[in-house]
Amino acid sequence: MAEFRKGDSGEWVRLTARVDGVVQAVGFRYWTVRKAEELGLTGTVRNNSDGTVGIAAEGPQSVVLEFRRWLRSPDAPGRVDTVDESISRATGAFSNFRVVY
Repeated sequence: MAEFRKGDSGEWVRLTARVDGVVQAVGFRYWTVRKAEELGLTGTVRNNSDGTVGIAAEGPQSVVLEFRRWLRSPDAPGRVDTVDESISRATGAFSNFRVVY
C-alpha cells in the first residue's frame, strides 16, 4: 500500500484518465508503465473495449501532474487526441504500476 505523506512533492492524489486516439497496438500501455515507474507512481493501465486506454495513477500531486503532462505530450507513444481526466485523493490501493486486463 502506498504511504500517504505530505512534503516537498505535495499531497498524494489519484489521476483517473481515459486516453483517446491511436493508443492501442502501439506500445502505449508498456510505455505508460515505464514512465509511471520512472516517476515512482503506483496504479494501473488497461485497454478499454471502446479503443481508449484507462489509467489510474497515484503519487505526490506534483509528480502526478508531471505524468499528466507526459500523457498529453508528443513523447507519449501513438497519437493522443484527448485525455478525459479527474484528480481525487489517493486511496493507497496500489503497490506498483501495472497493466491490467
